Formats: sequence, structure tokens, C-alpha cells
Amino acid sequence: MAVAGRLQKELRDLRASPIKSFTNIQVDESNILTWQGLILPDNPPYNKGAFRIEINFPAEYPFKPPNINFKTKIYHPNINEKGQICLPIMSDQNWKPATRVGQVVQALIAVVNDPEPERPMRADIAEEFLKDRKKFLKNAEEFTKKHAEKRRETPSSNE
Repeated sequence: MAVAGRLQKELRDLRASPIKSFTNIQVDESNILTWQGLILPDNPPYNKGAFRIEINFPAEYPFKPPNINFKTKIYHPNINEKGQICLPIMSDQNWKPATRVGQVVQALIAVVNDPEPERPMRADIAEEFLKDRKKFLKNAEEFTKKHAEKRRETPSSNE
């Protein structure tokens, strides 16, 4: 299975990489197609918590993009109530087999840190972000405190 070899190499690369904002990567060795990890955003209001994501790879990977879902609830204009996110890098028209998981994770972290209200998954939150930033920041910070996982500030990271 060529997919398993590619994913094992990408997992090794990711664990050795300098992406400090993606830690605690867990892979069930019996199913290399499903990964979990914690996103640690740098920017307020999300920098007060950690957000668990799950990456599911199709059997056709790398010819088809992975799917990412947030397992931790997040108040964000680009992530819906089910944890789904729309990233241009992962769309069928933009996906390239040469794209690495690390690039996808970096794109994901960039969107979490800097929401893109012009491409909303939740129009109500996008509108709040655009029209009343102070209210958005307050709501997102309270939501983060309530739902996000606690951050461990020690860089024991990628294992």
C-alpha cells in the first residue's frame, strides 16, 4: 500500500518539523489514514486554548485531499458547528498530489489565527467579525475558555 508509506514518511517529517502550533500527533498504527493532534493558535482569542483536530486521509491519497474536522468546538467564522473547515488548499480544484500534510496544517493554523470572513462557513459569526470585532473577540474568548482543551506550555510537542 503506497499510501501507508507516504503517510508514514509525512508523519515522521511532521513530528520532526518546527510546526510548534501542531502538537500531540496521534496515529493508530492499525489505521494510518486517521490522525489526531492539537492546534495551538498564536493569536487571540484562540491562543487561550488547544483545539483537537482529526485528519482523515482517503485511500486515494495523495491524489485526493485529506479531510480535517475540529473535534473541539470553536467559535470561528471559517469552521462550522460540525467542525468542518473549508481550506482552499484542500479543494478538489486546488489540490496537488505534491502537497504535504505539513502545508495543510500550516494553512489551517493560518486561518484559525486570522479568520477569513469573506469565505465563511458560519455567516452569523463572519458578520459579527466584520461589524463588531470587540463583540466577536469577547464571544470567541468566552467560547474558547469554555470548550477548548487546556494548553500545556511545555514543548514536549510532537510525540
